[in-house]
Amino acid sequence: MDYTNQTLKQLFQQEFSKIVSVISKLYGLQYIETAEDIVSETFLLAAETWGIKGIPENPAAWLYVVAKQKTLYHFRRNKIYEKKVIPELASQKDEENNNSAGPDFSLSNIKDSQLQMMFAVCNPVIASEAQIGLALRILCGFGIDEIAEAFLSNKETINKRLFRAKEKLRNENVKMEMPTEDQLANRIDNVLHVIYLLFNEGYYSRTQNQILQKDFCLEALRLGLLLTENDKTNLPKTNALIALMCFHASRFNARQTKENLLILYEQQNRDLWDKDLIKQGIHYLNLSAHGNELSTYHLEARIASWHCINEDSYTANLTGREKWDDILQLYDKLIKINYSPSVLLNRIYALYRVKGEQSALSEAEKLNFENNHFYFLLLGELYKNIDSVKARINFQKAYSLAKTELEREDIMVKIDKLG
Repeated sequence: MDYTNQTLKQLFQQEFSKIVSVISKLYGLQYIETAEDIVSETFLLAAETWGIKGIPENPAAWLYVVAKQKTLYHFRRNKIYEKKVIPELASQKDEENNNSAGPDFSLSNIKDSQLQMMFAVCNPVIASEAQIGLALRILCGFGIDEIAEAFLSNKETINKRLFRAKEKLRNENVKMEMPTEDQLANRIDNVLHVIYLLFNEGYYSRTQNQILQKDFCLEALRLGLLLTENDKTNLPKTNALIALMCFHASRFNARQTKENLLILYEQQNRDLWDKDLIKQGIHYLNLSAHGNELSTYHLEARIASWHCINEDSYTANLTGREKWDDILQLYDKLIKINYSPSVLLNRIYALYRVKGEQSALSEAEKLNFENNHFYFLLLGELYKNIDSVKARINFQKAYSLAKTELEREDIMVKIDKLG
């Protein structure tokens, strides 16, 4: 039974988005909640049936057949089928075989439906935070409990946020369709941004659930790869974002101790880095080099690629100093197109690696990010070898501003090391 439950959980996350997207594409986004209910009913029947008869040879196909039956029953029962759907089905040449009427779960239609759902969920009419929540639910199949845990929130708050987002889709009459050529440039930027934020929710997560963190990252990567399967969305910046996610994800298992404390880059066990993901990152970074656009993802991916190179693997004509020189130049370019506190702070760290603590401190103290605990963490790191008193003061400020217990524990370790 445990094996069946585990299989069902994995299948739910894999198939939820596919089934909801296909049903919503056929009947419209106003029935997205109906589609979710149909998926839940389908998996409930699967749990009951498979618990007695065992898991079928092709469980996904079994789910599609049942979901299709339940969909047709629902819409026929509510007289929506006759009024809304028959003309569409006729155009699909299904008149000769009534059994084929209804959702089309062919591989090509599933991919098209998921891609269209991605653009619908990432529609700018929905608030940014709600887009991420909706993406986690509709595009990735995460449960409300998991989404609430990721946002350090509760089920009631998440349910309200998702309800408002779906209501916005209905009120704004958002369609499941690919953007037109003139709309695509802006719309793809928003989709890539949501995928980027979704990845960050996992990679920089404040929850201590490492499985959930990793799942978020892998789902963001899956959505990025889905974009590469369509000529219109397989753009250089799409490949750059995938490269960036591959490089970061390759070091996922080396970033934290068993107690969930963060392990700094220099102290990570390189043997735990995923070499295959690094190779994938290099592959997609090379693909991103086509065209004239230089996006933030290109620059961030190039920086991340440097961090996936072992210090001891440098050739005779490549030194650690040259590495940080290049990283500093990349951050100088990045600031011009993505001026943000995190970019500024990372640039100052690169400056420290190139020119030392004093040059970095001179730049850092001009920023004065009083409410940013990462700012005081950086100051503490810069001061720790030249003034332990100032280092302690800054680490203590960072401690007071940190938002989670996990962050505070990590900062306390730094304070203790000062002696």
